[in-house]
Amino acid sequence: MTHPGTPSSNNSPLETRLEALLAEKRLPSLAHAVGCFCGVFLMISSGLFIFEISLHIIMFLALIWIVIQASWLGHSFIIVRQMMNHGISKALPALYIFLLIGMVIASYMQSGTIASLLYYGIDWLSPVIFLPAGLILCCFMSLATGTSWGTVGTLGVVLMGIGETMGIPLPLVAGMIISGATFGDKLSPISDTTNLAAMSADTPLYRHIHSMLYTTVPTFLIVLCLFIAFGLQFTDTVLPRTDIDEIRSALSGAYRLTPWITLLPLAAMFFLSIKRYAPEISMSASVLLAALIAILYQDKNGIDVLNALWLNTDGSTGIDNLDALLGRGGIYSMAWTLLLSIMALALGGILHHAGFLRVLLVNIIMHIKRISTLIATTITAGFISNIAMGEAYIAIILNCQLFKSTYEEKAIDKAVLSRSVEEGATLTTALIPWTTTGTFYAATLGIATLDYAPYALLNLLNPFVSIIMALLGWGILRTTASR
Repeated sequence: MTHPGTPSSNNSPLETRLEALLAEKRLPSLAHAVGCFCGVFLMISSGLFIFEISLHIIMFLALIWIVIQASWLGHSFIIVRQMMNHGISKALPALYIFLLIGMVIASYMQSGTIASLLYYGIDWLSPVIFLPAGLILCCFMSLATGTSWGTVGTLGVVLMGIGETMGIPLPLVAGMIISGATFGDKLSPISDTTNLAAMSADTPLYRHIHSMLYTTVPTFLIVLCLFIAFGLQFTDTVLPRTDIDEIRSALSGAYRLTPWITLLPLAAMFFLSIKRYAPEISMSASVLLAALIAILYQDKNGIDVLNALWLNTDGSTGIDNLDALLGRGGIYSMAWTLLLSIMALALGGILHHAGFLRVLLVNIIMHIKRISTLIATTITAGFISNIAMGEAYIAIILNCQLFKSTYEEKAIDKAVLSRSVEEGATLTTALIPWTTTGTFYAATLGIATLDYAPYALLNLLNPFVSIIMALLGWGILRTTASR
């Protein structure tokens, strides 16, 4: 194992120089490292849940706390600033993708791509297959939009109304919606958490998605079978066609919905992704194609379409929830996540280079002998971070920083790290009542978090499937050096 003060042979010139400067300073003690992390956790948890302070301001205060701790070790502010700069610079390619995500979503709204998915997808529903069809529909919606929140807040609300009319228990319906929304969001190349996990673990986006397929697809098939079994209990109910017809009528009145035209941007992005083009290229091509369709086929004003790429405006269907969905997207809509990511990356840069992560990591590694234990520990750490901090974004970044070098030393592909962090952080955040995701889902669907949690089967089962597969030695990708 490499000594904490020894630069890796894979380091960049900037990192090597920074490591040389840091070697002159002392490393923190274990007590100091633990106290440093406890301070961050305490600030975030108390700031969010007791004082209700904005998360970005909490991150600013946490940065000040970490800077003080690094200064206590003898680092000058110039060195500390270099630590922050290096933490951010390594993630610049993914930050570019964050900007493109907003434009992809807005252009899909303008072109009628999302409207077409809703129009044709919602007609799949029937009493016999309501639960599995709703699961698949939520998967496609969140896969296309890259947001589980948007899927739950729009399509999820519609499905809750239909399920209530059918007499299906609402916690079961909510669990189905959240499972499908999480699946699509987790695998979408335009999802902020997917990009954040790949960025934080230093792994290519599509490599990260490829790795997640190993554990997520088997889990999805199990979940689909379970919802089919649940759905067979409700074969005698009557489908409320009025609600569905109202939505379809509103969509057809606001858009031209010829699928072989409106779905072209989505098909183009998937095609280019399969061909392994860089995400920036596939997303940019998809945005341009969607903008052309919006202007030439949907008869939208070209200036309005281009402005929507910065900040989209609500739709005009006359249905409030639907209009809110159709108004999502734009570069500006990504500002919250982008700015939080930059601050968290700066914080992670100090924690890493000042040695706090390394000291803590060495003591964790001492107790980890097997790869399956490492993966299980990573997943558990994500869950505990969500409980302590109430926010998956920070949990993703901090845990990637914490475990990255361990995966490198054991010659495990960092895509396994990003996958495990998502399974511990992204998936479990919906199951905890006081997280931002848990509170949003509960408020939007009208079902308490602990009531729907037993039926959010994908969120519950995926971490266990991943740990079981690790115990069996399945789906563990190795780096080239280990072959």
